[in-house]
Amino acid sequence: MRPTPFAPVDHENGAPYVRDTVQGDIWHGCRLRTLYADTDRSQVVYHSNYLRYFEFGRASLMRDAAYTYKEVEASGYVYPIIEIGVKFYKSLFYDDAMVIYTRPAELERVRLRFEYIITHADTQEIACTGFTRHCAVNAKGTPVEVDPKTIQLWEVFPG
Repeated sequence: MRPTPFAPVDHENGAPYVRDTVQGDIWHGCRLRTLYADTDRSQVVYHSNYLRYFEFGRASLMRDAAYTYKEVEASGYVYPIIEIGVKFYKSLFYDDAMVIYTRPAELERVRLRFEYIITHADTQEIACTGFTRHCAVNAKGTPVEVDPKTIQLWEVFPG
């Protein structure tokens, strides 16, 4: 199965944002290089490490939007993952440079969803696509409405 084509170009807001010329969506991009510790015996990135890359992309997006996850927690909110989806297309190997594209996708009263595309930095070939769905909870673990600053992240994201 082939992924939906993805053709990022610089966005008018400049780095780190890009526009996908195929679907028209805006994405936040960040770069990372695979570590030896991320690979299995054949030097292919082990599948569960892509979830760490998603977290890196999500944290980078929030940091660039001036609202770090550390600040989210300090304000009394936690966003545990309640659902994950990943489709793999082309392996990453030890020391490969990648670009992690992240975008806020859905925002509901107590849940939110981020989407991801990870590409090989040199070729822009898609390694994987995926999503994470999160639930807003307070420090006691009780579901609550998404906090106002996170709602603002959805509102100010370019697009």
